[in-house]
Amino acid sequence: MKLISTNPLSEYNNKIKAILFDSGRVLNVPTTGHWFITNNFFTYVDKKKFDSIPTDIKRLAFYEAGKFIHTKKLILDEQEEYTYFLEYYKIFSRCLPELGLANNDIESITKDYVYNYNKYSFFEDVINVIPKLSESYKLAVISDAWPSLENVYKAAGLRDYFSSFVISSKKGVSKPNELMYKTALEELDVSPDEALFIDDNIKNCDGALKLGINSLVLCRDLDSYAYHKLFKRNYTVVRNLTVVKNLLNI
Repeated sequence: MKLISTNPLSEYNNKIKAILFDSGRVLNVPTTGHWFITNNFFTYVDKKKFDSIPTDIKRLAFYEAGKFIHTKKLILDEQEEYTYFLEYYKIFSRCLPELGLANNDIESITKDYVYNYNKYSFFEDVINVIPKLSESYKLAVISDAWPSLENVYKAAGLRDYFSSFVISSKKGVSKPNELMYKTALEELDVSPDEALFIDDNIKNCDGALKLGINSLVLCRDLDSYAYHKLFKRNYTVVRNLTVVKNLLNI
């Protein structure tokens, strides 16, 4: 298996017909800075009480709730997403009884999580580069996420640039399971060596490489970028999509 080296992608340009993107931390991040603290979380949660709770206790509450949601591999639509995340936030509330959340508070937080399509913010380079890339390549999103993600892209005006949109919960598996990548390849009608995969997680890039899909590691955080450049030299590591566009000579 051949990894993309630090050489420019120019030797692959004639072959590449499609680009497959991870979503979180590659194209967007949570608006609040936390994946499960919703935009209107502190409308229902007393912020002073929340901030007074030790960080490790809050982290444990999210962890316990997360254990539940990660047992639900198959979530097909937003109604199911709401049902399961309602239980997620109930578990979270039980772990932090000092917050005194009522059932209607928990329901409101859950609705905000599932149905607030402004919950993620897209990086500026994504807004600028994705339309440009779509002129030359077929594009796909391959994300370990839940059904509402697709409406996030619609609300941002980006969904139509992607001809394939693969969400793990709709498949019942997550990356690096080969079904995630193969679904996008089939929907885009390209072979593995005609695709480029971009993710912030090397494990997921390795999953693509095993199928013969060339891969880039995208690290927006400077410390992570420096670490990967220094210790993961078999991979091409980039900071943003502008770099990708330049490597592809777009």
